Amino acid sequence: MHLQHHYIAIEGNIGAGKSTLSNMLSKDFSTKLILEEFEDNSFLPKFYKDPLRYAFPLEMSFLSDRFNQLKELPPSMDLFNRFSISDYMFAKCLLFAKVNLNEDEFQLFQRLFEIIQAQIIKPDLIVYLQNPVEKLQWNITNRGRSYEQKIPDEYLQKLHLSYMEYLQTQSTHIPVLMIDCSQLDFVKNIDDYENLKAMIVKKYEVGMHTVKWLK
Repeated sequence: MHLQHHYIAIEGNIGAGKSTLSNMLSKDFSTKLILEEFEDNSFLPKFYKDPLRYAFPLEMSFLSDRFNQLKELPPSMDLFNRFSISDYMFAKCLLFAKVNLNEDEFQLFQRLFEIIQAQIIKPDLIVYLQNPVEKLQWNITNRGRSYEQKIPDEYLQKLHLSYMEYLQTQSTHIPVLMIDCSQLDFVKNIDDYENLKAMIVKKYEVGMHTVKWLK
């Protein structure tokens, strides 16, 4: 079993398991791993306490941090650095900003985003881990980050809709693998993980590809 794509972005809502899965895949395939450095972002706890005040500096800080990470990816993968996996795509900046910012702030943010995005290599496969809000909230509670414990269901729903709208447009350019994880536990169940991995390593044509497990 080997990867068919050079740069895979694992995406999903808050609490979907993006970082966990990215770590597991990277270890199995010995790839370059890019994990979002959100724990060092001082604006994040402040945002959850006062969203109106801290939304714009939060999104600007994430825009800067993600650019600094992803700009290190080479324009084309060479023989010595063939595969990369990240637990986010750069467009995540725009999707969260669309939900969190007012109209004027978003228009300014979007202009900056478009300038910067032109300098970033895009993934050749996006994997979206789709989970119901109830499972996301369970994961959020159990990972125990204090500032996340009061995230409203409505906020998670808005983020999901923002992702869906964006991924539909992107699926005309690159493959998007939409995986229903409502019945999966790829952390504790090795069979679930192996099945999930087998789906991700396949070669996909441009378009939206949906996978649903029934147990």
